[in-house]
Parts: sequence; structure tokens; C-alpha cells
Amino acid sequence: MNPRLAGWALLCAALLAVGLFFSSAHLVARWSAERFSNPHDDLEWLRREFGLTQSELARIRQLHEGYLPQCREWCAKIAAAKAELEAELARASDVSPRVAELVRQVAALRAECQIRMLQHFTEVSRAMPPEQGRRYLAEMLRLTLAAHEQTEQAMAPAVPHRHGHP
Repeated sequence: MNPRLAGWALLCAALLAVGLFFSSAHLVARWSAERFSNPHDDLEWLRREFGLTQSELARIRQLHEGYLPQCREWCAKIAAAKAELEAELARASDVSPRVAELVRQVAALRAECQIRMLQHFTEVSRAMPPEQGRRYLAEMLRLTLAAHEQTEQAMAPAVPHRHGHP
């Protein structure tokens, strides 16, 4: 693999993990305190936050370690598609059919990556006690979908909701 793309893939995976797991101020504070007290275990915060047993954490760690290579693979695919798009944009004087195709390709890769991430979160939530799993999944969904929703809200005109709630 091209060293530049490998670097992008690693950066993408790291940013994705950090952004999804630690974008809430509450979780950041807890994670930071836990990270400094136990710098060799990046999932210990999860055990403490959700009151997990060591065996539950071991199962989640197994799921996490199984998912990371897939996450890196998707990030590498996205980075490669973005690099191709950027190269095409540098050559193009307008939005050519090829540029449009590459934009769609990047969007499709991101969507598939997000679907797989949501599937992973669901699987992790099932390895927890039911109430904690629901709370974990709700938080991960909120964090995962928040960036997209913020962009939509910022760009969309104010539209009243049919059901009478914001």
C-alpha cells in the first residue's frame, strides 16, 4: 500500500475512533481520567462507565479487536477514493461526469462504513447487560449521527415539523 494512503488510513481510523467514542464531554472527561490511571487499556473506561464485569469487557474487547481491521480497511478505501477525487478535481475545470462519479463513490464508501460501524455498536451493545447495552447504543448512535445532523441543520432552512415537535 502507498505509504501516504496508509498514513491517511491510520489517521482516518484514529480520528473515527476518537470522534465516535469520545466526542461527548462527559465521556471525554471519564476517558481522560481512566486513560491516565491505566494508559495500557483503552477500553477500561467502557467497563467503568457501563458497570461491566471483566468477562463482559473481555467479550467487548474481542469484538473491538475484530472490528478494528475492518475499520482500517474502510478508512483506507475512503482515503484512496478521496485521493482520486482530489486528483481529478485538480485536473478538472468544472464538475465533470468523472468528478460526480467519484463524489458518489466516496459518499457510498462512507455510507457503507457507517452501516458497518452501526452494526458493530449493535453487536457490542448485545454483549452488555440489556439496560447498559441500550444506553451504550443510544450514545453511540447519537455520536455517530450527530455530525451529519449538525451539517443538515446548519444548511437546511427552518422547516416546521408535521408532528408539532422540534
